[in-house]
Amino acid sequence: MKNLVDFYNQRVQKLDADITALNQKLFLFSSLRFIIFLATIGALYFASVNAKYVIGVLCVGIPLFLYLVSKHTNLKLEKSKLEELRNINLVELQVLNRDFSKLANGKEFAEDIHFFSQDIDLFGEGSFYQISNRTKLAEGSLLLADIYKENSIKDIEEKQEAIVEIGRNVDWRQEFSAMAALTKTETSTHTIVKWLKDYNPFVPKAMKYIPLVFSLLSVAIFSAYFLDLLPESALIFWLALGMVIVGVFTKKVTNLGQSATKMKSTFDQYNQLLAMIEQTDFTTDLLKKQKLSILSNGDDNSKVLKKFASLLSNLDRNNNLLYLIFANGFFLRSLTDCLAIEKWIDEHGKSVETWFNTIAFFDAYNSLGNFAFNHPSFTYPTIANDDVVLKSKNAGHPLLNPKKSILNDITIEGGQFFIITGANMAGKSTFLRTVSLQIMMANVGLPVCAESVTYSPIKLITSMRTTDSLTDDESYFFSELKRLRYIVDEIQTDRYFIVLDEILKGTNSTDKALGSRKFVERLVKSKSTGIIATHDLSLCEVANEHPAVKNHYFDAEIIDNELHFDYTFKDGICQNMNASFLLKKMGIIE
Repeated sequence: MKNLVDFYNQRVQKLDADITALNQKLFLFSSLRFIIFLATIGALYFASVNAKYVIGVLCVGIPLFLYLVSKHTNLKLEKSKLEELRNINLVELQVLNRDFSKLANGKEFAEDIHFFSQDIDLFGEGSFYQISNRTKLAEGSLLLADIYKENSIKDIEEKQEAIVEIGRNVDWRQEFSAMAALTKTETSTHTIVKWLKDYNPFVPKAMKYIPLVFSLLSVAIFSAYFLDLLPESALIFWLALGMVIVGVFTKKVTNLGQSATKMKSTFDQYNQLLAMIEQTDFTTDLLKKQKLSILSNGDDNSKVLKKFASLLSNLDRNNNLLYLIFANGFFLRSLTDCLAIEKWIDEHGKSVETWFNTIAFFDAYNSLGNFAFNHPSFTYPTIANDDVVLKSKNAGHPLLNPKKSILNDITIEGGQFFIITGANMAGKSTFLRTVSLQIMMANVGLPVCAESVTYSPIKLITSMRTTDSLTDDESYFFSELKRLRYIVDEIQTDRYFIVLDEILKGTNSTDKALGSRKFVERLVKSKSTGIIATHDLSLCEVANEHPAVKNHYFDAEIIDNELHFDYTFKDGICQNMNASFLLKKMGIIE
C-alpha cells in the first residue's frame, strides 16, 4: 500500500511540475501573440501611405500571429491532458484511502434476472464495479459491465496474460485514459454505427465525372469572360445552372450535412485513440488479436478515420453563404463532397463498428489492468482441470478493508456441497460473497484476494437477495421459487457453482426446513457443486446421508457478557446461535 501511495504521489508531483512549466510557456506565447498583434497594427499605422510596405507587414505579421495562435492552442490541449493525468493519479490516491466517491457505481447495469449480479455486490454503491471501474467512454463502461456479467469460463489464461501486460504498462494505460477522458462527442458510437449501416447513397454514380467536367468548363467560361469572349450573362447563366444541379439534391445534402456536424467530433477524436493502439507493440495474444482487428491490409485505420472526419468537415463550409453560392454554382462542390463521403462509407462503413469496439475493449481492459496493478498482493489463479473446483489459501473479500479482513482457507471439490451454519453477523454471507467474487474474478482473468489459488473453471449462479415485486404483484416467496426454478433449469444445461443464502425465507419454519432439505438433496443428486448458508441446524442432517455434503460453520462467543466473532471458517456444525442474546442485550426481551 505504501509503495502505491508513493508511486502515485510521485506522479502527481511530476505532473504538477510539468503543468507549471507549461503555464509559463502559455504565458510566453500569449505575450508574444499580443506583442506581434500590436507591432503589426503599429507598423500598418505608420506605413499606411506605402502599399508595398503594408503588404510586407501583413505577409509577415499575419502568418506569425496565426502560428502563435496555433502553438498556444496546442499547448492548451497538452495542458488539458496533463491535468487529466494528474486527476487520474489523484483519484487513485483517493481510492487507496477507500474513497470511491468519484467513481461511477454502475447501478444501471444490474439485472433482476441474472446468474449473480444482484447478489454479490457487483453493481451499486461500494460495489466491485465501482472500486475497479476506470473507464472513460460510455462504450467502455458498458463493456466492462458485460465482462463482469458474462459468466464465461473460456480463455481465462489468455485473459490473465492480457491483464498482466496492460496492468504493468502504467504510462500507456494512463495516457489512453487521459485521451479518452478528453473525448467529448455529440453522438454515441452506437448511433453512428447504425447510421452507417442504414445509410442509402443518393448521389448518382455519374457525378463521379460530372463535377470535374463542370469545373473545367467553369474555368474555361471564366477565362473567356475575362478575355471578353463571353458576356456577363453567360457567366450568370452558368452559375445558375450549377445551383440548379446542386439544388436538385439540396434536401439530401442538407440532411447529410446535419448528420455530419453531429458525428465529425466522434471520428476526429476516436482516431487519436485508434492511433495509440496501432502504434503500440503488444506481446500477449489477446491484445495482439485486438490490435489486428483494426488493421486493414496493413494500413493504419486511424488515418482512415481521420480522413472521414475531414470529409465530414467539408460539408460545414456550406454554412458560408459565399462558398455555398460560388463553390456549388461553378464547381458542384457539395455533390463532390457527398460523393467522397458515400465512397468512404461504402469502403469502410462496415469496419467502423469493429474499430469502435476495439477502442471500448482497451478502455475496459484499462480498468482490469489498473485493478491488478493496485492489488499486488492478489493472486492470479492457477487454472487446473481436476477434482478440486476451488482451493484458496488465506482468501478474503476484495471489497473489505484489508486491515480488518479475516482470511480463510477454502477447498471444495466438484460435486461437493457445503452447508454453513453460524450465529447472526458471524460472517456467513460475507464468506458466500468472498467465494462468489473469487469465481467471478477468476473467470474474468483478474487476480483474486488470496495468497494462492488453484481453480477448475466453473460458471457461477446464486440466490442470496431475492426481493418481492410490488409492480408485478409478486410475493417474496413466489420470487424465491422463481429464482430456484431458474437455478434448476440452468444446471440442466451447464456446470455451475451454486451459492445459496437462507433460501425459502418467505414461508413457515416447518415448510422451510423440509423444502430446503429436499432442494439441497436434489442439487446433490445432480452432482452440483456449491454452498448454502442457513440458520436451520436440521439441514445439517443431510450430511449424514450424503457423503458429498460437508458441514461448516462460523462461530460466536459470549465473553464478559459481550458478543465476539472470530469470522473463521470451521468444520462442523455451529452450536452457539446468538439471536436470544442480542434480543436480551438490546432490551427487546427479558
